[in-house]
Amino acid sequence: MTPTLVLVGRPNVGKSTLFNRLTRTRDALVADQPGLTRDRQYGIGRGASRPYFVVDTAGFDPVAKDGILFEMAQQAEQAIVEADVLLFLVDGRAGLTPHDEEIAARLRRANRAVRLVINKAEGQQYNHITAEFHALGLGEPFVISASHGDGVRHLLHSVLDEFPEERSDGEDAEGQGGEAAGPAIAIVGRPNVGKSTLVNALLGEERVIAFDLPGTTRDAIAIPFERNGRAYTLIDTAGLRRRGKVFEAVEKFSVIKTMQAIERANVVVLVLDAALDIADQDAHIAGVAVEQGKAVVVAVNKWDALDEYRRARVREDIARKLPFLSFARFHYLSAQKKQGLNGLLRSIDGAYAAATAKLSTPRLTRTLQQALIKQAPPRNGMYRPKMRYAHQGGSNPPVVVIHGSGLDAVPAAYTRYLERSFLEAFRLQGTPLQIQYKMGQNPFANKGK
Repeated sequence: MTPTLVLVGRPNVGKSTLFNRLTRTRDALVADQPGLTRDRQYGIGRGASRPYFVVDTAGFDPVAKDGILFEMAQQAEQAIVEADVLLFLVDGRAGLTPHDEEIAARLRRANRAVRLVINKAEGQQYNHITAEFHALGLGEPFVISASHGDGVRHLLHSVLDEFPEERSDGEDAEGQGGEAAGPAIAIVGRPNVGKSTLVNALLGEERVIAFDLPGTTRDAIAIPFERNGRAYTLIDTAGLRRRGKVFEAVEKFSVIKTMQAIERANVVVLVLDAALDIADQDAHIAGVAVEQGKAVVVAVNKWDALDEYRRARVREDIARKLPFLSFARFHYLSAQKKQGLNGLLRSIDGAYAAATAKLSTPRLTRTLQQALIKQAPPRNGMYRPKMRYAHQGGSNPPVVVIHGSGLDAVPAAYTRYLERSFLEAFRLQGTPLQIQYKMGQNPFANKGK
């Protein structure tokens, strides 16, 4: 299970600054005024030896009864439920406040691990800044400066070291070790787009269900099933519940459950509602899948309800708002009428095959050389990066390792050009491809020293 770290605290203690540092993004708005964050912000953590998720919350007032403060508190309460560890941030410059004490009292009742983090500690002595916060009874505090990065690495390693090592892919997909039952498929999307209908359609009349397994993530379920003679493992993010011999899909949206299901999957099926505009939430879910290197198939549901004009508009909207999914296959279907399911499954099979494909070194190197002839990498000053050969460095997603010199100067746009070249040459449809550069040691680096 990937740990989820949730940042809580009163307004303006530096939660968003720490979120941005842990995720190495600027997704969370930061300003020297309280209350800027209203909703939960989710991100993939970086800078550690293992993956983890980070959630930024609004300023927490556990005793608020109405208004915007109450709404912000409700957002924080939901994040607390999703947490594996709560990082309770306080302001080292302002000292302990009654508001901090109210939050600490609420967190002690949360049945979650809590770590006290004293932020804004730059230039202050450890004993002086920690003394009064021991009164909260939350153990030895971590002293950091989120804006400068002081103490953040120690905090991160100390928290993550408490979790067991990640298990193998076979264990993760099936939940009990051994070989997984076919490709693991995560059905994801925002609420009310038809995920439940699609799940039930896939588990329909032709299904052969072996047994249901509680997943390693909270409320996720992995279900081995067969269709058209092929085995799959379905990872549902809506929280499938069994009622007799019928699986009832409860439409419940949780970003953390979705991110964890994406992590466990081999193929992600992003469900969109053709009757609705593409939302930021759709793009965020798709972006998480791409960032984690997952094969993606897009199911545009409720297609039967649209006329030709509206269908053309939907295609334009998708192309404009989801250009980073150009590698994926799109299926326009009706889950309720069970139309288009066989084509969807064929694309799932193809995406899984592409994600796990074996790429030969000679052919990779020839493809690289052809791409270089067609368009050489731009110069960096007087020198141009030199790319000599390529080989496969991993799969699911495919990783191509390129060896040469001066490769640290290759711009991102040229890397994307190489990614497209390899995808087209090997006809890898439905999976992203990652490129890693590896440079040999410069034999003259230490000369003259």
